[in-house]
Amino acid sequence: MKFTKVILPLISSAMLLTTLLPVPVAAQTPAPTPVKNIVLVHGAWADGSSWSKVIPLLEAKGFHVVCVQNPLTSLADDVAATNRLIDAQDGPVLLVGHSYGGTVITEAGNNPKVKGLVYVAAFAPDAGESSGGLAKPYGPTPGIGELRPIEGGFLVVTPKGILEDFGPDLPVAEKTLLIATQGATQGAVLGATITTAAWRTKPSWFVIASNDRMISPELERASAKKMNATTLTLDSSHVAMLAKPVQVANFIASAASANTASVAALK
Repeated sequence: MKFTKVILPLISSAMLLTTLLPVPVAAQTPAPTPVKNIVLVHGAWADGSSWSKVIPLLEAKGFHVVCVQNPLTSLADDVAATNRLIDAQDGPVLLVGHSYGGTVITEAGNNPKVKGLVYVAAFAPDAGESSGGLAKPYGPTPGIGELRPIEGGFLVVTPKGILEDFGPDLPVAEKTLLIATQGATQGAVLGATITTAAWRTKPSWFVIASNDRMISPELERASAKKMNATTLTLDSSHVAMLAKPVQVANFIASAASANTASVAALK
């Protein structure tokens, strides 16, 4: 009887205490931050206007878009220019590169803010590889035959090369603009090698331009397969983002949306 008188009040007190204390809630994984920042990287013999048709389409979808202006003086300089814009963004970044810009994003994509990579008719070297080294087994394309040296080891594309090889499927007025805005490119960038290939650890997408006369379409297909990239093949010249801007913009947007689910795992 004495035992009952002692133990019952203790049980009652414990039950009351349990009801008053906050119930612990299981830890929840925070929702991934959407990828809203898209950084576009142009290639050799070009400038940021390469993306002039894609930018408004992406902005209309709610993305914040910035475009790197590569100096085209060395791979290190171009990677540094790209990293400056990546670091300036206020959240996760989807990094997009065209042509030689694919080599740039392969290195710059190691920035922790970058959550995914999109290659548009681009080079995608592995560690120790270069743009020129990747292209060599496929032989010279017609456009490479239209490169001409100028002072200081820089190269330009002839007007004929722009008209017939760089963007043959563009209106004449747009081709003329490409001739005027092409950036002289230091030839050494084509032999510069990658230290660490970001596509080895980050999700990748690839636009294959089936009528490319600057980079072999076979090389583009092989690169996309090697990377296990999600691919889109377009009946386009080398400048797919100018020839097929709606399709390219939609593909980039879908990569950003798919990437949202991957952000948490990459943080």
